[in-house]
Amino acid sequence: MDLLVLAVAFVVILAGAELFTNGIEWFGRKLELAEGAVGSVLAAVGTALPETMIPLIAILFGSGGDASHAVGIGAILGAPFMLSTLAMFITGVGVLAFRRRRPTGTRMPVDTVVLVHDIRYFVIAYALAIGAAFLPSELGAGKLVVAVLLIAIYAWYVKAHFEADPEVDAADLAPLRFRRLDRRGVRRDPDVPRLRIVGLQVVAALGAIVGGAWLFVGAVEHLASALGVNEIILALVIAPIATELPEKFNSLIWVRQGKDTLAMGNITGAMVFQSAIPTVVALVFAPAAWTVTGDSLVAFASAGIAFLAVGAVFLPMWRSARLGGRALLVGGAFYLAYLGLVGLEIGGVI
Repeated sequence: MDLLVLAVAFVVILAGAELFTNGIEWFGRKLELAEGAVGSVLAAVGTALPETMIPLIAILFGSGGDASHAVGIGAILGAPFMLSTLAMFITGVGVLAFRRRRPTGTRMPVDTVVLVHDIRYFVIAYALAIGAAFLPSELGAGKLVVAVLLIAIYAWYVKAHFEADPEVDAADLAPLRFRRLDRRGVRRDPDVPRLRIVGLQVVAALGAIVGGAWLFVGAVEHLASALGVNEIILALVIAPIATELPEKFNSLIWVRQGKDTLAMGNITGAMVFQSAIPTVVALVFAPAAWTVTGDSLVAFASAGIAFLAVGAVFLPMWRSARLGGRALLVGGAFYLAYLGLVGLEIGGVI
């Protein structure tokens, strides 16, 4: 039964994320926001909402016990890990698979300045967040200071994107999913939906995401208890695989179309968001759980893997100002290495 609930929750979350991404892009267009704000910020936040809502629901509205907090911490740590390893790997596979359709083959003509900008913010924010987990209990106020810093860092990151790019063209956006519900608006303007129907779709999408996350948290807690598996590990490994699908799906579409900066920016933008905003929830509302202990050591080791994967992919890109699809495949090796570490813990070896 728990597996069925997990499957239903995944479908609901992903459907809500797709609706939200589509709606929020149109929301940015209606407000005449910058392209960077719509793509790297709004789209990234939209596709990051599923994995973000899971820790929010677990920590703020769960049972309040160690199990709920463990699910939340696992989901928070799992998002940057999956984005920096599995999402990169799948994008690289997409580049190789579509190389004959792409005008540049396996070479990715990305804007390296944009990607380096994103990765710089990710490394700084995530290093601060993980560093806070090593603070002794008597310095608990330090976690609140780190939380404030993370919010400030992400606000500055958003500000930079809002100021850097030209306005987005409506022709670049997929049709609004709820467009046909507004017949009067279709008659007035068949191409651009009215703001009210855009807002309705965004609200409906948020409802689906929150509802799916609530179902997911309960199912993970029950399943972990039944299997005798640490909730933090189960949430870290299972949750992001499904909830990161929006980033992976969008990136594959853009890779096929040769829009490599959009494909990579959607992932790196989500990494910045995940390193800053969800970790603030843990630092403020579950500071005792955001601590490196014997029970959570393997879970926090995923952060180290994420940093190594990012370095392996983006340091060569930064030095050469070039990126190829094969370079992204290294993310798969880091992902498998961590799964092996998790398997050793589940098997009682470590």
